[in-house]
Amino acid sequence: MTIEIIILANSIKHQACCVAGKTIAGEWVRIVADSSGKELTQKQASITNPYGTFLVKPLQKVLLNLTKHAPLLNQPENYINDPKSGWTQNFNLKFEDLSKYTDKPNSLWGDNNDRIPYADITSSKIKIDSSLYLIEAKKATAYLNTYGKRRVSFSYNGLNYDLPVTDPKFDTIEKDKVFESIYLCISLGEEYEGNCYKIVANIF
Repeated sequence: MTIEIIILANSIKHQACCVAGKTIAGEWVRIVADSSGKELTQKQASITNPYGTFLVKPLQKVLLNLTKHAPLLNQPENYINDPKSGWTQNFNLKFEDLSKYTDKPNSLWGDNNDRIPYADITSSKIKIDSSLYLIEAKKATAYLNTYGKRRVSFSYNGLNYDLPVTDPKFDTIEKDKVFESIYLCISLGEEYEGNCYKIVANIF
């Protein structure tokens, strides 16, 4: 099936791409390479426009083909990319229109910890209806912790969070500055050593 999505995250790690966005109707789609949730190659996560072929970036509108829905317990929005079909850019979303696509969950998966035990998901103690959120956060600060890890602290709906960041443009963001209001794309990651981590996939 052919769909149009607004790219809201493209995290690049080990030459692979974690791409997610929303349809024009506001439904989340995480684009994966197979039913296990494998990341896309950089070639698969590239768009063609009149100027050439480039990695997709947040706020681009992209036309692409998907083969089927492949939900996981911790990532119900996964859809498999059609590797035989390229992606085409179809204009951009204006930043001032981003607020139309925000989500308003009561919390980010239950509490302000930076992870969820995977066993709580498999046992249905925690049900993941969405593993992706676009939120408007308050008093956000990007910083490097004592181990040099990328982090963002922020407040959302009365709770304070401190989460790891995979946004590839993190180094261009002014550090230790308090942003009174900012948009964040938050993703629940794959299982790693018994946990699924809450990740800031993109900072707007």
